[in-house]
Amino acid sequence: MKINRRQFNILAGVATISAGMPALPALAAGSMEEIKARGSLRVGVTQAPPWYSKDPASGEWKSGVGVSAGKAMAEALGVKFEPVEVTWGTAVAALQSNKIDIMFVLDATDERKQAADFPESPLLYYSLAVLAKDDLAVSTWEDLNKAGIKISVPQATSMDKFLTENVANAEIQRFPGNTEAIAAFQSGRVDAVCLFHPPLIAARKNLGRGKIVVPTPAKSNATSAAVRKGDAEFVAFADGQLKQWYESGQIQTWYEEFLTGFGLDATTAPAIIKERL
Repeated sequence: MKINRRQFNILAGVATISAGMPALPALAAGSMEEIKARGSLRVGVTQAPPWYSKDPASGEWKSGVGVSAGKAMAEALGVKFEPVEVTWGTAVAALQSNKIDIMFVLDATDERKQAADFPESPLLYYSLAVLAKDDLAVSTWEDLNKAGIKISVPQATSMDKFLTENVANAEIQRFPGNTEAIAAFQSGRVDAVCLFHPPLIAARKNLGRGKIVVPTPAKSNATSAAVRKGDAEFVAFADGQLKQWYESGQIQTWYEEFLTGFGLDATTAPAIIKERL
């Protein structure tokens, strides 16, 4: 078919306009639909008792509050629980790249809210603390804000952000996760490790030394669960689950079950529900 000059000009104009238009985003199924089609809920996990704990013998993620929550949510969706190993610092990127569907025990910081969505309901509450050398005099954050004091912390976390803003005179050593930060304290490379109080309870038991201190002024935070940004249906579903677990006390039960299984007296540990702190 021959194209005359007038038809050529029209086609050329359409091509020019199209070239200047932004590409339309590819349509994708929502998280709920994808999860059910896949048959599994992909939950981000990282070795950090009491939140996530891998059985060293089997390599399976069997215990921890985040594991219990992930299994319960998967059951509510009628799918399998699928753990996917990440770090605290890479969890949001894993959501963005569609490698995981949710990460429990992740604080809803302003920076994270730009890249992920968070349910309104809290998952649990905890207080920022340090596991310090027995001979280190510390009762306030200012006691740690001194040159010569070395503190380890998981990088790109709310704990890291707090130390950077409030204990800047100390030497802050950043590590990929809880395990590495605690190992730095265990080896004597640092004077204290900073985490929220529940993981320090397990660490203190394993190490058999050090003291857990909640420096003043105490900083208590609500933590939540991060999901992929822009999926209102899945956010609403996750919010309903968190609300149910918190108000029924189920989240506290999972926490106490882990501590008991870990050989600790759960009645002596600070609660993770604000009303019981």
